Amino acid sequence: MSNEPQLNKPEAVIFDMDGTLFQTESLLLPAYHKMFDILREEGLYSGPTPPEERILGSLGMLLEQIWKNVMPEADEAVHRRADELLLQLEIEGLEAGGTMLYPKVVETLTALKERGVRLFVASNGLKDYIHSIVVVHKMKDLFDGLYSAGGQNTATKVELLGLLLNDHGISEAWMVGDRSSDVEAGKGNGQTVIGCAYAGFGRQDELKGSDVIISSFEELLDLYDNAK
Repeated sequence: MSNEPQLNKPEAVIFDMDGTLFQTESLLLPAYHKMFDILREEGLYSGPTPPEERILGSLGMLLEQIWKNVMPEADEAVHRRADELLLQLEIEGLEAGGTMLYPKVVETLTALKERGVRLFVASNGLKDYIHSIVVVHKMKDLFDGLYSAGGQNTATKVELLGLLLNDHGISEAWMVGDRSSDVEAGKGNGQTVIGCAYAGFGRQDELKGSDVIISSFEELLDLYDNAK
């Protein structure tokens, strides 16, 4: 993290969920395989389960786009059934335990909150999914708000973040995330972007345009303490 730009201290820090706070693959991959078993049983899908890379490479997109990447040949009705099944299986998986946040997420969020920073989630995921992760991983009291494309009915992350900033009267924020949609959301709303390079789902150029790129979550605290 050399040649860091001088950052301003934010009033709020806004986090993406998958690949930023939450180690998605710890939950997603078992649910993904079960989902295709059920789709085959229901006669909605035939043939082998598409490679895991397809779903991992689609993380951060809206669900509609994800299924177009994963099973482009399946029709709309199959995609909608996949939405329902994946959400149900992921919530069951969360409640069963064994899913993981990235190292030092809770400690870092707690330290930021103690410094008076307002914390939010802005995710392209479904509302119940985001809520379940926060509850199961005991982060509910750390956040001032959870915004999801599913809950807020927004078409882009730029729009979702704009809504959040507007609702809470925030003018100076950091958007923290691992995908190009997070960079676009932050920059599209004139905010600082902190790119997370530790999840490894994205392409090399995914974080292009970030103000700073971090390789572990806890680096956020130093960034905040050194901001002016």
